[in-house]
Amino acid sequence: MTHVRNAAMALVVLLLLVAGAWASWNSAQHVLLAKGREHGTLTVTGCTEERCSGRYTPEDPSSTRRSLTIARSVAAEPGATIPVVVKPGTDEGVRTGWGGGLHAWLPLGGALLLAAPLIGGGLRLSRTAWSVAGAGGALLVAAFFAL
Repeated sequence: MTHVRNAAMALVVLLLLVAGAWASWNSAQHVLLAKGREHGTLTVTGCTEERCSGRYTPEDPSSTRRSLTIARSVAAEPGATIPVVVKPGTDEGVRTGWGGGLHAWLPLGGALLLAAPLIGGGLRLSRTAWSVAGAGGALLVAAFFAL
């Protein structure tokens, strides 16, 4: 019976971590694999609950794109200038640099924090749980200060 409980807990932990990585990869791939993509800066002119938009200034002068949207974060207020990479085939940008990279991995940081009690309590691996919680917390704190 103990092996079944451990297998179930390990499966739930694995599901949490895979879901966090999957959610993070949607934005992180554009930051990490930015070579060959369109780069520029976004000057935020307005924001809604979920998105901010503004004037886009491309690094490549041949680009015809003049406006762009980006996911709203605490650092994206009107007047802010944000370095971005454009998601291919869309008018959506992703923040680049350390702040953008850490912001993209926030779902994984949350998943690490959610998985830590399951690792500690369910699997009885307290040192591993503290390590996982520390990694998740460090990611969230680093993203907060980088933005």
